[in-house]
Amino acid sequence: MTSHTPLMSTELSRRGFLRGIGVAGAGLAVASCAPSSGGSGPTEIVFYQSKPEVIGYFDELIDQFHQTQSRVRVRHDATSNLAGTFVRESPPDIGCLNYNFEISRYVERGALSDLGDMPEARRILGDLQPLIDVTASYEDRTSVIPYSLMAAAVLYNREIFAQQDLTVPTTWDEFVAVCDALAAAGITPLYSTFKDPWTIAQGHFDYSVGGMIDTTDFFNQLKSQGTDVDSDSPVSFEQQFLDPVHRMQELVSYSNDNAASRGYGDGNVAFANGEAAMYLQGPWAIGEIAKTNPDLDVGAFPLPATDDPADRRVRVNIDLALWIPEGSTKKEAAREFLSFLMQPDVIDAYNAHALGFGVTEDAAPVTNETLVELKEYYDRAAFYLGASQLVPQSIPLQNYTQSLTSGADPESILRTLDADWRRLAFRS
Repeated sequence: MTSHTPLMSTELSRRGFLRGIGVAGAGLAVASCAPSSGGSGPTEIVFYQSKPEVIGYFDELIDQFHQTQSRVRVRHDATSNLAGTFVRESPPDIGCLNYNFEISRYVERGALSDLGDMPEARRILGDLQPLIDVTASYEDRTSVIPYSLMAAAVLYNREIFAQQDLTVPTTWDEFVAVCDALAAAGITPLYSTFKDPWTIAQGHFDYSVGGMIDTTDFFNQLKSQGTDVDSDSPVSFEQQFLDPVHRMQELVSYSNDNAASRGYGDGNVAFANGEAAMYLQGPWAIGEIAKTNPDLDVGAFPLPATDDPADRRVRVNIDLALWIPEGSTKKEAAREFLSFLMQPDVIDAYNAHALGFGVTEDAAPVTNETLVELKEYYDRAAFYLGASQLVPQSIPLQNYTQSLTSGADPESILRTLDADWRRLAFRS
């Protein structure tokens, strides 16, 4: 087995980086901000960022920002009810959150200010714009600036593949052949964790759907149809998702026998211990796997859902995006902090730490030994936004996918999903 060092030691040292950017940060050229009151003292802004894994990381970045200037003080809020702050007309001054259907309500209602005039907005990769627009848009406004993108795929145990003389599959038939060969050798092909439905939605469901249809085009058409969503409309879940869901259920059949009672944490430990050859998870699992087995040689490849190798694409989501509410009275101060966060040294170090792909034209390439296998797909925009990211949480999609793993009838589930979407479109 080829060994590699634990995850955190392969990436840039966070504390070493934070010590080093003080000098660079001092040269940050931004507009001066008005003091909080009476022409004296700094302006305090509220920064809303609640991703649990990186709360401490952003706390240290805030401390470093304070060392580079004295005009702006940042208070990190990770606990407030975001919707409540908007309702009370006291939103945070700047936010950094996962960009999915839930944040779209603020975009579509014009609650987020236009950042299009900022130099940072012009650095964002053009290939990401369709992913942003299909989630939400408002007039000609640049409501969000992406900060980090995660690419999820099939994680595989390179040692098991080598021992069984298997190569990475490039078509669905090849993938099935790999699974059959593993099963014949007494090896569980795929470790699944159906106890946690989100792992099914982002994995088995999203990979199968995104590997067979253009999710961006599908959801754009779905939105344009309004309440006209049924078996007779141009697009519907029942029509376009039926074949992918059949493929998903075939994929499920190669899982561990106890998948229904296993959760995400169980999966990380089991895969780390070599209990299966493959695992449908994103980069967030790599560090967890390394905690159990730091020497495990993990590779990654996109699930080939068709028999055309050219159809292989990686499932992505905009893991974090920056935004400034229209209701903030301290936009200039918020923009100054945003500019700091978008400095190449700052954003590149964050993505190296979090195992994200860079979103700017000048971003540093990924170096993690697992993610480098996905780099070619990202570089040529062979990626898709996970369908589960585009369905609002008011629709219990995760529960539906969990039912599908138990053998529920796909047509009935997808018909229910169409009805849910129709009701949502009516209320909107």
